[in-house]
Formats: sequence, structure tokens, C-alpha cells
Amino acid sequence: MGNVQTQIDYPKGITFEKVWATIESLSLQQIETDRIIKEVGKRLGDFTNNFGDIVEHMIAPGLQEKFFELGFDFQEVSTKHKVRDKKNDIRFQIDVYLQNGDAAMLVEIKADLTISDINKHIIRLEKMRKYADLRGDKRYFLGAVAGIVVEDDEREYALSNGFFLIEPSGENFNITLPYNKPKEW
Repeated sequence: MGNVQTQIDYPKGITFEKVWATIESLSLQQIETDRIIKEVGKRLGDFTNNFGDIVEHMIAPGLQEKFFELGFDFQEVSTKHKVRDKKNDIRFQIDVYLQNGDAAMLVEIKADLTISDINKHIIRLEKMRKYADLRGDKRYFLGAVAGIVVEDDEREYALSNGFFLIEPSGENFNITLPYNKPKEW
């Protein structure tokens, strides 16, 4: 048998210690990169939430008057209205909640309205109906969605699902009536 070499010949000047130090350095750089990515994600999320709050503050104050012009007399308006029923496992938040003795309007406001947002609002309205039924509340519930950016598909989907659609128009906003009759939950 020939000579068995048990030692690895590294290129000149490279030692095991230098290789190990490089691996440790790369590991630390990866940890720092992961931390930076997480921080950027958090800040982007904060920015998105803040932008959503700005959109909400632009639209919410005028909703009561706009719906009054459409024949709805909502005496009460609240923002960030939370429903928490732990016993029946019903939890959700309403961006803007308009109500009177006969009806209530649940408004979802997004900077960029998506079909997913509309579907989530349908589920929210179904939960509201269930919550109201459990409490003997016989009012009917209507839905509205608002967006700064609303593409044609989302506009069509919202209106065909019985939602009022709220969109900016210059310094104000317009409410488009749903196709056919507004859906009642």
C-alpha cells in the first residue's frame, strides 16, 4: 500500500483556523442580514398600516353625509369598531360602522382594494349577521368597500356582490351603488 495522506494540503497561506473564522464571519453576516430583512419588513408593515389609517381618516368623516344623500340616515358612526364574542368564537373589526335602529353599514377601507379583501368582508358580514342573531338583533346589515386604488375586476366584483363602492374623486369621494339591489345580511 502506498502512503495514505491524512492531512489536507490547503493552498498556501490558508489554515483551518482561517477557514473557520471565515465561516463564523459569514454566519454572523447572515444573522445581521436576517435582522435587517425582518426590520425592513416590520417598517414596511408599519408604513402600510399608517397609510391605511390615513385613507380611513380621509373617507370616514364624510360617509355619514354621503349615505344620507343616498337615503340612509345613520345616526351613529364609529371607526375601528371591534366585535369580540369569546363564547361563540366571533371576532372581527370594522373600519367604519354606521348604524341606526333599522340597519347598519359595515365599511372596509383599503389603500389598494383586492378581491381577497372583498371576500374577507363578505365573511365579516356573515359573522356580523351570526353575532346579531345570537343577540336578537333583527336589523339588516349592508356592506361597502372603499379603496384609493380599485381596478376594474375588483370594482365589478364588489358591485356584483351587492356592495357599495367608495372611491376617491378629486378632493372628495364617490359612492357607486351596487348592481341590482344592495345585498342585505
